[in-house]
Amino acid sequence: MSDLFWLSDAQMARLEPDFPKSHGKPRVDDRRVLSGIIFINRNGLRWRDAPAEYGPHKTLYNRWKGWSDKGIFAQIMAGLAAEHGEEKTVMNDATYLKAHRTATSLAAKKGGRGRLIGRTKGGMNTKLHAICDSRGRPLNLFVTAGQVSDYIGAQALLGSLPNVEWLLGDLGYDADWLREALKNKGIRACIPGRKQRKTPVKYDKRRYKRRNRIEIMFGRLKDWRRVATRYDRCPKVFLSAIALAAIVIYWL
Repeated sequence: MSDLFWLSDAQMARLEPDFPKSHGKPRVDDRRVLSGIIFINRNGLRWRDAPAEYGPHKTLYNRWKGWSDKGIFAQIMAGLAAEHGEEKTVMNDATYLKAHRTATSLAAKKGGRGRLIGRTKGGMNTKLHAICDSRGRPLNLFVTAGQVSDYIGAQALLGSLPNVEWLLGDLGYDADWLREALKNKGIRACIPGRKQRKTPVKYDKRRYKRRNRIEIMFGRLKDWRRVATRYDRCPKVFLSAIALAAIVIYWL
């Protein structure tokens, strides 16, 4: 029992307001089921391999799949992250997440595009785009196929940026339209310029070094084995796995 994960009273108190209301027959114990779901995702287990202490594995899977399809875990993360209180700096970046053959097989469309899986030099991947605060806590997450450019990710996340002074990004985000969009929002860009630029771009190198916090965030998320390797065919379910890891690591 000591090796198993169990949510504390304080953690449950933060999660419970966002749980869907139970209709009709009362739900099986939320603490036990959610603790089991977390254990499975963190350790990369099959549902049938869930320890008996968490109850029937079908109960764990049905709750996971049902709430994931409804976007509950992503909603919970968004609600908790809304309390970030960041006023100074945010960072954006993207990382590749390897897609296992179970996620790529029997794809509805050739190449798995319907599942947000794409072929890159590293094989079949999904790309995770993220915004985090100055403490390295994720504020917004979404996934695309692996070959999708960072520009598209930045454009999708632009509207959700909080009211801050700075945005830190790497070379992948060096685009005039992005710099202009940030300027219009009153945000200063700390993004190095590409070598192809005719006019070099000045940026705060000392401030830019702090961008390693988003890299650390990606590393911690990938410590969860069902995040580092995508086993889920449904992109909504996979995003739920990432959101759940972010909730437990950073927001509880």
